[in-house]
Amino acid sequence: MAKDPLSALAEKHIETLHRGFHVWPTSGRVPPALGDSRWTADLILSNWFQAENGRAPGGDMETMRGRSGGGFDLLGFAELPESQRLPEAELVETSIPINRRSTDARIEIPIPWYGAGMSYGSVSEQVMLARAMAAKRWNTFTSTGEGGYPGSLFPYHDHVITQIATGMFGVREETIQLARIVEFKYAQGAKPGLGGHLLGDKTTVAVAKMRESVPWVSLFSPFPFHSVYSVEDHRKHVDWVKAMNPEALVSVKVSTPTDVDMVAVGSYYAGAHILHIDGSYGGTGAAPEIAKKNIAMPIEFAIPKVHRYLVAEGIRDEIVVMASGGIRTADDIAKAIALGADGAVLGTSELVALGCTRCANCERGRGCPFGLTTTDPELSLLVDPEWGAERISNLYTSYQTRLREILRSVGLRDVKDLRGRTDLLVYAAEDQRAERPAEAGRGV
Repeated sequence: MAKDPLSALAEKHIETLHRGFHVWPTSGRVPPALGDSRWTADLILSNWFQAENGRAPGGDMETMRGRSGGGFDLLGFAELPESQRLPEAELVETSIPINRRSTDARIEIPIPWYGAGMSYGSVSEQVMLARAMAAKRWNTFTSTGEGGYPGSLFPYHDHVITQIATGMFGVREETIQLARIVEFKYAQGAKPGLGGHLLGDKTTVAVAKMRESVPWVSLFSPFPFHSVYSVEDHRKHVDWVKAMNPEALVSVKVSTPTDVDMVAVGSYYAGAHILHIDGSYGGTGAAPEIAKKNIAMPIEFAIPKVHRYLVAEGIRDEIVVMASGGIRTADDIAKAIALGADGAVLGTSELVALGCTRCANCERGRGCPFGLTTTDPELSLLVDPEWGAERISNLYTSYQTRLREILRSVGLRDVKDLRGRTDLLVYAAEDQRAERPAEAGRGV
């Protein structure tokens, strides 16, 4: 069998790295040819390897953190000595419920993550289909994003979250009735306060038909919903969905303003089942740099702020908190949970598994050379959905294995017991793992 082209490319880059030709921008010399400080060459290559093989690469490649100089990259786990860790033969549970309200459908997913909203138009239909197929294999979910619900996803509707955003693009009663989870997108971390946008170059005839708009004209989702200015208005949205689909769970996607904790409480009282908080490092390369770096709160600050406020209000165990916005690895997922989330929502990491090199040319119709964030019918054919689903599924396998390793290393048998365990997190030097002192206390 011919070698996967991404694996061949990864091997070539790894060989170059080991020869010492690759240096980081922090050295003041030649900048890297692949990746950036958050998605380093090592993390991209590691992701490709995991997507091909279902396991992490060996050797000295860095697979856990980037070189951003902050956030998740400065956090490690306070691991127990080898003699005190759980044995590999012992089962470690990775499933989580995604509804904690007793009055509605109980849904459990076997891994503490699902796929983020990436809309038809922002990515190709083939990519959406690959993500849906992988979600079905793992009995988890992926989201349509705000661009409508292509017919090819209908066979996977039990694993597809349909999203309603402020532009109401492609929103149909039929697809709301199909969904087990309906998500309202009030804001996204990459560009809070700006709404969504799809430039005219990507609004092809097919995309415009799905979004019920005019071809080759830029589309902008306003900020915010102009029908929602209070918790009571928010409740009307939830009731609207429940009137169409009484069995559906309702997710609320918000960005991370300074009062995100108050937003979380308001969403709970409005009847939401899932609060999806999206930090400032999320989004594709189409988001403006000025927005990504200067508006929203980093997800590492937002998660504990929300978690602690929900605990103080006595409602933490009645709403599920999912986090996104810069989560790249299984270690990042575990760190988000330790900070207080129930699970994570993955977007960019799945695109990297399909070949994304973080070139940040996502907003152009023919800007993605790998056929991922494109609306061009020829470039889209570069992604075979079966191939894509296999790679995403392999990535999930590797993430689950690594997550179990982390849980064993801190003496936990269930990922649900990791939530809010800030005492298990330490500031760690990039070149060493920290060990947990025996007297460490329990976090909030």
